[in-house]
Amino acid sequence: SPRAARRYVLCEVLSDDPRCRQCIEDRAVGLAVRDAIGRVHGDYGLACCSISFTGAGGTRGPRGRGAPRAHRRVCVPAVKYLNAYTGTVLLRCRKDSYRLLCSALPFVRYLESRAQRYPCALNTLHVGGTIRTCQKFLIQYNRRQLLMLLQNCTNEEERQCIRKSLLSCSLTEEQSQSGDEEDDDGTE
Repeated sequence: SPRAARRYVLCEVLSDDPRCRQCIEDRAVGLAVRDAIGRVHGDYGLACCSISFTGAGGTRGPRGRGAPRAHRRVCVPAVKYLNAYTGTVLLRCRKDSYRLLCSALPFVRYLESRAQRYPCALNTLHVGGTIRTCQKFLIQYNRRQLLMLLQNCTNEEERQCIRKSLLSCSLTEEQSQSGDEEDDDGTE
């Protein structure tokens, strides 16, 4: 059977609270997104996105509203990539429900970890049909951000410090082992 077409939503976590970076983890982001979808689109949006995130509609736990809150079905959005250091998040959903997801992201107000709430916002950077297109966009986005940072330096010492930091960084390229990168129809 053919795979469902996917969309990948690249976001950045924005927060003035430095402690927020410590709680950026898959589950915290997923629960915050699910909560925003529920507030914005209600049960309909949650149902559409739940099917979208799990791929088949199944979730864990007992069903129904009669179950205690802790035992209700909990479907956490598919966080495909997360970098707590840069605040970059890549969410995956089905193509037919990515607009519901994107319209709810501005309503994420906090991340919760260890009974603490940290105010934040999710800024959507790019929506792509593959992980690779999101990676390419992120490289270009980061280049533009670095150029702006260099242009905003007030003296040569700051520029040299930034250049030295950049030159000390190194990347290692890894080949993807999963089949999640490409859509079945290859569209963006």
